[in-house]
Amino acid sequence: MLLQTSTQLVKTEIRDYPEWHHGRTNYALWYIEIDQPELVEYLDAIKTHFSDFLLRSNQRQYHITLFICGFPNTHLSPYNDDFSAEQLSLHLKSINQLQLEPFELELTAIDSFSSALFIQIIDQEKNLEKIRSQLAVVSNEIAALQYCPHITIGLYSDAWSSDLVLERIKRFEAKRIKIQVNQLTLGYYKAQILQGLLYPYHQLVLG
Repeated sequence: MLLQTSTQLVKTEIRDYPEWHHGRTNYALWYIEIDQPELVEYLDAIKTHFSDFLLRSNQRQYHITLFICGFPNTHLSPYNDDFSAEQLSLHLKSINQLQLEPFELELTAIDSFSSALFIQIIDQEKNLEKIRSQLAVVSNEIAALQYCPHITIGLYSDAWSSDLVLERIKRFEAKRIKIQVNQLTLGYYKAQILQGLLYPYHQLVLG
């Protein structure tokens, strides 16, 4: 849900979340890495501008989430957010069938969810929708919400007033920057590390 005026932000608690991961370690997702130097520099500048609102412990690389897979698991589990080896294999085959060429996205306005600051992404050619639809044939997305392509800048460190953040957004001159997408990554992060690093399982080069 996008941020509304005169509301409170959601504070992220710095703790382990055993009620979510149940002792499982890796959490898998498809994503697009953001590694253009000028774009990373710009995103860092935004993070600095809003640093007094954001968690300082964020190590996660800038990325665009494509599809949440769940916890990779090789055996039967009582949980409904696992991702089997068979599903992983079918995801790879399914993505290859698209025969995608490199494509372009555009970074636009700064915006916010109640829990996180982010940058909006415009996908004129609807490539992200094609990818997500193809993956959804194989497995249901975990914790699926209405998809909003974005790059997360940071999670909020306290239950600040939304008006403070919205006013700060107005004071920052946002740029429109093209993002060149040359590969897709199936990777994971460590469930016990809040905003920890992303690690690749498989990288699919386009074209």
